[in-house]
Amino acid sequence: MNVQFMFGLLAIMFYLGAAGAQYYLPRTGLLKEKKSVFILGFVAILLHAVVLYFDIFAVDKEINLGIFNAASLVAGVIAFMLLLTLLHKPVESLILMAFPLAALTIALEFIFETHRVVKSDLGMGVTLHIFISILAYSFLTISAFQAIFLAYQERQLRHKRLGWILRQLPPLQVMENLLFQMVFLGFILLSLSLLTGFIFFNDLFGQHLVHKTFFSLIAWLVFALLLWGRWRYGWRGQTAIRWNLGGFFLLLLAYFGSKFVLEVILKR
Repeated sequence: MNVQFMFGLLAIMFYLGAAGAQYYLPRTGLLKEKKSVFILGFVAILLHAVVLYFDIFAVDKEINLGIFNAASLVAGVIAFMLLLTLLHKPVESLILMAFPLAALTIALEFIFETHRVVKSDLGMGVTLHIFISILAYSFLTISAFQAIFLAYQERQLRHKRLGWILRQLPPLQVMENLLFQMVFLGFILLSLSLLTGFIFFNDLFGQHLVHKTFFSLIAWLVFALLLWGRWRYGWRGQTAIRWNLGGFFLLLLAYFGSKFVLEVILKR
């Protein structure tokens, strides 16, 4: 068993352990479940970072951003951001989705090897664009998780089903406010991502970026309309959920659609 595989296996175990603690401990009435989840999650993220280092920086002066490495990187960033948010906001429920997803991406890294090698000396501008893009996608992914839980919460309340999961979620208004806070931050970062992309990339066709740019612009428009509708008409509930998930799906196509076609289907 090599060191990289061992770190990956441990990261998966700690991610699932943190998600399991979040699911099980509140039912026992223990008061320190958040601390346990935080510690397990923090260790998982550290181990995940080691795995990412081996996978992405495996070759000198080159960076392997194959689709599964990129997905794992985004999932790790989401887990880290969610863990930091946990210190200030009631986002415990999102851990039940984000941490198992991060564990899955680590497993996919080991099962499927894809290569999308780029030079490490990309320049400050391109590096900044990539960093902001990852942050934007991470925030908007968390908002999509929040939208899914909000949809579940609304459905259960509408049918007067007060199950255990529903009792663990914050009040509906708090969940909705958190959703729009995440969408707003993600929208700002997505705007910066598009701006830096237009500034620092010149050959969109040669670098297979047309697909990403097109869907990113449509997603940006969807999120802009969602925020405008919230400000102008007070959009909420199912309307906000549908617009949010629609924008996220477009962003998913932008970030991973072309990578999947090029690397997995066409093997390029």
